Amino acid sequence: MNSLKHVELSDRQRELLLRGLRFVRSSRMLEFRESSDLNDDQRREELQQIRQLSDLLQNPSASNQPAHV
Repeated sequence: MNSLKHVELSDRQRELLLRGLRFVRSSRMLEFRESSDLNDDQRREELQQIRQLSDLLQNPSASNQPAHV
C-alpha cells in the first residue's frame, strides 16, 4: 500500500474528508478493546496513519511531499 495517488480536491471535498477522518479516528479510539479486531500496536499504527492523512489534507503545501503511510 505504498503507491502514491495524486488527487485534486476542492476545499469542500477536503473538508468533508477531514470530517470523515475525525469520525473514523474517534470511532477507533472509543472502540471496546475486547471486541476490537486489532491489537494495541496495530491500533496505534492505524491511528498514526489517520493522523498523517489528516495532516496531509490540512496542510496543502505538504502535499508535494510523499506521505509515509
